[in-house]
Amino acid sequence: MDTENTLAQAARKAAGIIKYAAIGANAVGTLTVLILVVVMNIDVVARGVFHAPFLGVVEIVIFSMILIVFLQLPDVVRVNRLTRSDGFLGLIEGARPRFASLLSRAIDLLACIVMATIAYATFPEFTEAFESCHYFTPPEFGPPLTGDFWVDFWQATARCHYFGTLGVFTVPWWPAKFAITASTAICAVLFLSKVLFGSEPIEGPSMAEHPSDTAPTPGGDETP
Repeated sequence: MDTENTLAQAARKAAGIIKYAAIGANAVGTLTVLILVVVMNIDVVARGVFHAPFLGVVEIVIFSMILIVFLQLPDVVRVNRLTRSDGFLGLIEGARPRFASLLSRAIDLLACIVMATIAYATFPEFTEAFESCHYFTPPEFGPPLTGDFWVDFWQATARCHYFGTLGVFTVPWWPAKFAITASTAICAVLFLSKVLFGSEPIEGPSMAEHPSDTAPTPGGDETP
């Protein structure tokens, strides 16, 4: 019994970590959308009023779309808002609920495999892009380390594999690679949890599950 309670508590804690990771990533993705809106409005004003377009808008939009899609994907999966055709499932759910549940879990298992495959395939790309910066190792080219954290950090960032156009806009590739890898890994875990425990939205531990919530209140019925 104690083992079952321990496993249940561990599962609730894991669900809570997954939930807040997905919500946090969604919040960062939403912030990215707001920043993108500001940048595009600045470009519109600059073109219309000053006849001087904001350089790098196209590159910023492309890079931001990668972040937005993959940062918001885990929370979409968590709350069952991922676009899919479930008309057949809805049709047979009333007549054959067990078969519908089994088919839904099979679909979630397939999605888990796809997401895990993407995470596995993109992880080496992320590590290669990150290691190209030489944040923690001596650089193969460029100025040597100075010992000043911020100077070395910006010099390392300038050495990273980059996305964009030189002289217009460039940004290190590794944040986008990390977003893709981390997002698909979280989605794989979410889909696996749906396979094991059903397709209900993933929730963390709630206060109602705390033992103190079931304690008798003062003035209540007590056994003499």
